[in-house]
Amino acid sequence: MKISYTAHATATNGGRGVGEASTDDGRVAVKFSTPKAMGGDDGPGTNPEQLFALGYSACFLGAMRAAAKRDGKALPQDATVEAAVSFADREDNVGFAIVPRLTARVPGWEKADIEATMQLAHDICPYSNLIRFAHDVELAAG
Repeated sequence: MKISYTAHATATNGGRGVGEASTDDGRVAVKFSTPKAMGGDDGPGTNPEQLFALGYSACFLGAMRAAAKRDGKALPQDATVEAAVSFADREDNVGFAIVPRLTARVPGWEKADIEATMQLAHDICPYSNLIRFAHDVELAAG
């Protein structure tokens, strides 16, 4: 696999629910809070699921644009992808899982055309690939 770009981010001060995280270039910096639905105080910070939803929706919309182009179409500028990312208990009772749902809206397109473009985009998008197939994660102690 040829890597063309690597993003770097670091979580500090407890991470999920209480800490913060930022990218090495300083373009993104967030504070974390835990939603009430997860037993938290619903504070002003974000959470990892919201960040994943932002990334997945943006990536998938870009993949839809690429998929449409492959089919000789142009995805309208006002097309949208909404990502709903749920946090769930795993059935093995060891850890947790994220459960995503994508909803695409393409004004002026028939439902069948949107669905066909979404299927091709699902093959293109790296977030979809990550979710659909097992990938090794390199764990390193620094």
